Amino acid sequence: MTRHDQDEHFRELFLAPIRKCAEYQPVFGQGKRDGLSLAEFQTLYGGDLFYAWLGLDNPAVYAAHKAAGGLTSVYRQLGIASERLFRAIIAESLNLSETQMDWSYEYVQSGNQKGIHTLDACIRLTDLDSGTRKRFVQWLAKAKLLVAGNVTQGIHVDGIVFEVRQGYKSADSKRQNADLRFGIRAYQANLLPVFVIMSSQMSEPVIRRYRSDGMLVLTGVHHVDPTISTFAFFDQVVGYNLAEFFIRNRFLIQGEIKKIVEKLLSP
Repeated sequence: MTRHDQDEHFRELFLAPIRKCAEYQPVFGQGKRDGLSLAEFQTLYGGDLFYAWLGLDNPAVYAAHKAAGGLTSVYRQLGIASERLFRAIIAESLNLSETQMDWSYEYVQSGNQKGIHTLDACIRLTDLDSGTRKRFVQWLAKAKLLVAGNVTQGIHVDGIVFEVRQGYKSADSKRQNADLRFGIRAYQANLLPVFVIMSSQMSEPVIRRYRSDGMLVLTGVHHVDPTISTFAFFDQVVGYNLAEFFIRNRFLIQGEIKKIVEKLLSP
């Protein structure tokens, strides 16, 4: 596969989930899966005496709801796009199959129901060729020093398991507890738990907490350290320059996202 073809493949994987957001319509509490059109919104709010008196059946109100909910959808789909791109690059760069990258665990939900948490990718050292394995072993040694220092040094680790996100601004306790559960289960399977954040949008206190709990956090910062930067990890350890991919394709990606946002801003 040429670089042009590879770029096109990765770019389409990345953009496909985000394109869905262009068709977003707000629900307005009606439980309608596809949302309400402008005409349906005006019928709903225009038939509400209070809202109609206040002029809330105005198309501008609909546009505001559509933009707010639509942008939330964009960020959500951006997370899915990041997961798909990460997994595809890992598979192609390291010559790993879907089965080799799969990893999940069972846990007990509230109400004593069983849940399954499927992670975004797993890399086991035994699945790598000798040259690649050497890079990952060196990286793992440095990563284990960064996460809780000597606490993790006695733990045997023979692979890495990844949770990929586009950003992580929310620091609610429910999500952090779920992440901590993931970290514990990963170590029980002799895997280093790693959070890959594509952007730099993550709370610094959360990063410090996760690292002190033995979980590595990579963020989309400009840094040469592959145990800190998502892009340095890809370039130096995986062997694929992710930053250059986005630089090469930025105008095409920006153009698509601009069209989606403009559509969301219209009634």
